[in-house]
This record gives sequence, C-alpha cells and structure tokens, in this order.
Amino acid sequence: MFGDLGDMSKMLEGMQENAQKLQEELESKTFSVKAGGGMVEVSMNGKGQVIDLNIDDSLLEDKDSLQILLIGVMNDAYDMVQKNQQNSAMGMLGGMGGMNPFGAK
Repeated sequence: MFGDLGDMSKMLEGMQENAQKLQEELESKTFSVKAGGGMVEVSMNGKGQVIDLNIDDSLLEDKDSLQILLIGVMNDAYDMVQKNQQNSAMGMLGGMGGMNPFGAK
C-alpha cells in the first residue's frame, strides 16, 4: 500500500535537500523597489527581510510623504518576494518528477 519504505525515506531526504537549497536561493536573491522618482528605495532578500533602505534627504522634512512612499515600496517589494517564493516552491514540487509516496502509479 505504501510502497518500499526505503524509497519513501530517499524521497523525504530529497525533499529536505530541495527545501534547504530553496532557502539558500531565497536568501541570495535581492528585490529592490523605488518610489517617488527614486527618492525612496528598499531592498529585500528572498525571505522578505529588508536588507537596504535609501531615503533622499529632501524627504526628511516631509514626514507624511516619507511614510506613504515607505509603505508603498515595502509592500511592492514584499509582493515581489511572495511571488518569487511561490514560483520557487512550484518549481521544487515540479522537479520531484511525479514521485508518489503511496506507491500508486
């Protein structure tokens, strides 16, 4: 019913290796978004962590505009990260070659 347990163990090990590779790939990618004509720029890694933030000095006097631009660039960068994570996960699942842990063909 469940197929060969050795095969299942190998499949699980392969899945763990793929998940580890995916995490490493996500950490190495950078997504940058600019707003306000480049007055604000935020960069996130593939895990959604902010790794860089640049703010034009002229915005330091205009708190409201700065807040609006920051919210916009962070949301846009986070959307890019989410889409990349989904695409990477789908790619990983597609790369499993149709393995079925239950032995069905």
